[in-house]
Amino acid sequence: MFFEKRFLKTMDQIRAKAAVPLRIELWNGRQFDFSSDPSVTVTIPSSSALRYFIAPTLNKLGEAFVEGHIRVDGSPKNVFKVAEGLARNVTARLPSAVQWARNHSRDRDRKAIEYHYDVANDFYSLFLDRDMVYSCAYFQNETDTLDAAQSQKLDHILNKLMLKPGEKFLDIGCGWGALIIRAAQKYGATATGITLSKNQFDLAQEKIQRAGLADRCRVLLCDYRDLNEPQAYDKIASVGMFEHVGLKNLPTYFRAVHGLLKDEGLVLNHGITTSDVESRWIGMGAGEFIDRYVFPHGELPHVSLALKEMAGAGLEVVDVESLRRHYARTCEAWSNNLEARRDEAIAIAGERRYRIWQIYLAGCAHGFANGWMNLYQILCSKAENKELRQQPLTRDYMYTGQS
Repeated sequence: MFFEKRFLKTMDQIRAKAAVPLRIELWNGRQFDFSSDPSVTVTIPSSSALRYFIAPTLNKLGEAFVEGHIRVDGSPKNVFKVAEGLARNVTARLPSAVQWARNHSRDRDRKAIEYHYDVANDFYSLFLDRDMVYSCAYFQNETDTLDAAQSQKLDHILNKLMLKPGEKFLDIGCGWGALIIRAAQKYGATATGITLSKNQFDLAQEKIQRAGLADRCRVLLCDYRDLNEPQAYDKIASVGMFEHVGLKNLPTYFRAVHGLLKDEGLVLNHGITTSDVESRWIGMGAGEFIDRYVFPHGELPHVSLALKEMAGAGLEVVDVESLRRHYARTCEAWSNNLEARRDEAIAIAGERRYRIWQIYLAGCAHGFANGWMNLYQILCSKAENKELRQQPLTRDYMYTGQS
């Protein structure tokens, strides 16, 4: 009875603020419509599940969905929009929570990476592009396919770095090897990738062998802190990696990058940032949900903090580009691909894991489209290289591939 009274009070509060395209059906047959044309139906099978809708946050609603405490009918895109409508109309005035300052030990980081990436290579292949590039794509035209946009992203990174034949290239957090293979195959570099995921390591090695690049391309299963190769690399890329480092470890991370880079070298950091200038959680409980179910121990800095820590580590920022709208399109494509192959995804990873990814990808598409997060490519030179002899006077080379 207590839950029911509070639930009804919350529902009245939401109704008074906005029309949410939602229908809620209770176990006793009672029905609530929050608009004239609901696109999502939520069935609450017992009174105990009402607690998720009392002061709802995206974390609470996500838990109810993932753990099967409610039944939801509607497209992932619409489901997330409805969840945001419920959370926003109750919790909009609450500030984003402060991210916990964690100790990112080697063992903890390895286990977090394994949880996220070692689901199954076949699972990721269901929604990624043909080269299995698991980061923001680069759309040059509205009609670009995901395959084309990911290939363009690889070239966009390597063109910014002005990678040349014979140069030594490092990819920190190399995923399934697409960038190092591209660097060796198309640009003539000697490429190294590192990852903490055994699944990624195994498939990247297999792909290198199939491409006949074993003499110019390698992948290592190791932590960035354990790569003892001082000033070994002409060019370094870090793609979707620094989100796992932790706010407190950013100085350590960028000092390590600095130490691996030659004095004339360039580094490009491609990573997600929060839009909160204090580097707090993404709001309305979204950050807590992602930490619990998707990226354990991930922490997003604001771009200003990333720039500060890069400069503090001796890396001079020479170019910054936001790809936020590109990531919204990328996540929407991933979400649609996963939804289209629902049965295969459940067969591989189970229904609970499928529900996590279903709502996570739809939520990321929404979050990037609405500016909750951003994606920045930050190009840096070693600050010792004061003359910036490699750097052209204009940015034209980034788009022509010529320096």
